Parts: sequence; C-alpha cells; structure tokens
Amino acid sequence: MSELKEELKKQLIEQLNLEDFEVSDIDDNDLLFGEDGLALDSIDALEIIVLLEKEYGIKVADPKQGKDIMTSVQTLADFIESKR
Repeated sequence: MSELKEELKKQLIEQLNLEDFEVSDIDDNDLLFGEDGLALDSIDALEIIVLLEKEYGIKVADPKQGKDIMTSVQTLADFIESKR
C-alpha cells in the first residue's frame, strides 16, 4: 500500500503540474481540496478521474463517490485497492 501511495503522489504532482511540491511534501492524509490542503480545484478533480481511468482502469461514475474517494492520497489508495 505504501508503494501505491508514493506512486499516487508522484502521479498527482506530474499530472496536476504541482511544481512546488515534492513527494515528501504530501502527507497521506493531507486534504487534496480546500484551503487547508493542496488547494486543488474542480479541474484538478477531473484530471484525477482521468488518471484513475488511464492508470488503474477505474471509472468514477457517481460524483458523490468521487468527492469521498478524493479526500486524500490515503482515500485514493484505499479506493484503488478496493477495486483491484
């Protein structure tokens, strides 16, 4: 699981052009959205959905589900693991 979380952090930094961040800057439980976290926006959410589909073959059809799984790197990793 820790490998998956590290991989996700690298993918998020690359996919979302988070040039000011290193993998070590992102805690597993940091909020991805909102001012208290990485401050991602709705465009970033769409990019994460594309990432999940492209890299892991997982489709997120329900927007409510997307909000729950995209809380943090930990919740993303838990979701991916549950779909494997």
